[in-house]
Amino acid sequence: MKIFAYVLLALTVSQVGATQLRPNVLLVVADDLGYTDLGSFGGEISTPNLDSLATNGMRFSSFYTAPTCSPTRAMLLTGADNHLVGLGTMREAMADNQRGKPGYEGHLNDRAASLPRAFADAGYRTLMTGKWHLGHKKEHSPAARGFTHSFALLDGGAGHFSDLGIDKQHASYRENGEFAKLPDDFYSSRFYTDKMIDYIETGRDSGKPFFAYLAYTAPHWPLQAKKSTIKKYSGVYQRGYDDIRSERMARAINLGVMPVGGSASLPLNGERDWRQLSEDQKRTSARKMEIYAAMVDDMDANFGRLVEYLKSTDQFDNTIIFFMSDNGAEGATIESEYPFLTKHAETCCDNSYANLGNSDSYIFYGAGWARASVGNSRDYKGRTTEGGIRSPAFIHYRGINGAGSVSNRFFTVKDVLPTLMQLSDVNIPQGFEVPVEGRSIWRPQLSAAEMGWEFVGGRAYRKGNWKLVSTTARHGGDNSWRLYNLHKDPGEQKNLASEHPRIFQEMVKLFEAYEDKAGIVYPDNK
Repeated sequence: MKIFAYVLLALTVSQVGATQLRPNVLLVVADDLGYTDLGSFGGEISTPNLDSLATNGMRFSSFYTAPTCSPTRAMLLTGADNHLVGLGTMREAMADNQRGKPGYEGHLNDRAASLPRAFADAGYRTLMTGKWHLGHKKEHSPAARGFTHSFALLDGGAGHFSDLGIDKQHASYRENGEFAKLPDDFYSSRFYTDKMIDYIETGRDSGKPFFAYLAYTAPHWPLQAKKSTIKKYSGVYQRGYDDIRSERMARAINLGVMPVGGSASLPLNGERDWRQLSEDQKRTSARKMEIYAAMVDDMDANFGRLVEYLKSTDQFDNTIIFFMSDNGAEGATIESEYPFLTKHAETCCDNSYANLGNSDSYIFYGAGWARASVGNSRDYKGRTTEGGIRSPAFIHYRGINGAGSVSNRFFTVKDVLPTLMQLSDVNIPQGFEVPVEGRSIWRPQLSAAEMGWEFVGGRAYRKGNWKLVSTTARHGGDNSWRLYNLHKDPGEQKNLASEHPRIFQEMVKLFEAYEDKAGIVYPDNK
């Protein structure tokens, strides 16, 4: 059943008001989780805890993010376009000509409101654990942006059993603004969950509600997971990514979270048909997917412990839970897009078959499995095509009717906190140079879906069902514009620019206006 969320507004507000209790808010972000990875979105991975909330809440089939992690997180915590608030591109991807330009500080700047601070000012305890990726210095840490308690990974990723950095020997962490070290028994999904439970429990007697931001680093590379969980998936993926993709798409369509049609092309980096791989290549590829599945499984299990804690302390019924992934599935590899990591991976780690998934292995799962995850979307993380920016998301709260519903209303990462703030009766801050652009999904949709994107020169603009896309040579394109009708062609296969010249020109003008407003600075090396 598909349902528009604003129809439920009266029921939501009336039930919140009847209790006279301000709700807690739990915002959960997975890292590089693909669209069909959860069972409630078509996947075969065991995710019962997330699925229970998703199917008893509201799933969003048209939820959009940035193509990569830190730009998404910048929009999430400010409600404004990432180009305006300091993450015009990822700090790691910044070109020399972008450095020092407004909006390209490489950390959250002060031009926009910090929405976690708005929750703090409204009397909420503000708590954060997991991946930050929005600034390394103390003055740019979660503690400086409104979180009263925080344990944060400052980098874009890290080892899941240790502080192994994704591009250096050691990753960096801060607790409450000060540098911190990891415990010897660290496992990312377990540790970040434990810390969050500790933070919530510590202030439970204060009488104040909490705003909690739990940013898992799973299933971001390097792929590492517990051996016992990996064993659960032994042999599951021997049939290959082509069969898994077909099965996931069929289930996703049946669940109502994926439109019919739009078969996507093979990835641009030349991923081969599963049948073309040697037996040894199939064996290794399947093991990588087993590890990835174990990471998602463990994330779900640890999230389930948090839910059980909330239930056991009578906090669950009064907690709004919003879950999302920060971008599309990761289809790149060291060889295809991260060659600068080759020496680091060879120095730090042992990637022999027997060692895959351990704390000293360093692997990705590749474009074939990412293609299985994005289903009928095109491409994957890092692109402005649908596979890079369309992500799974859902909300669960006792005050929201329509259990089991799927909303296909256009919903973006900029809209998340305005939505949660409205449900929590928290005012959106005013008077900042960059205003909050997002709006609550509970408010009536007054205009067609509309948003612009840019990442390392890749561009896109959407209005209604029309989408304009330009892909750089780095990602297999030629920087020219293509026009798609997403209603008829969700896989972005048929370029309609020549068939609809008037619409094409209108869309180009809309992007140019967005480009100017956002102050986009294109990298010289695009």
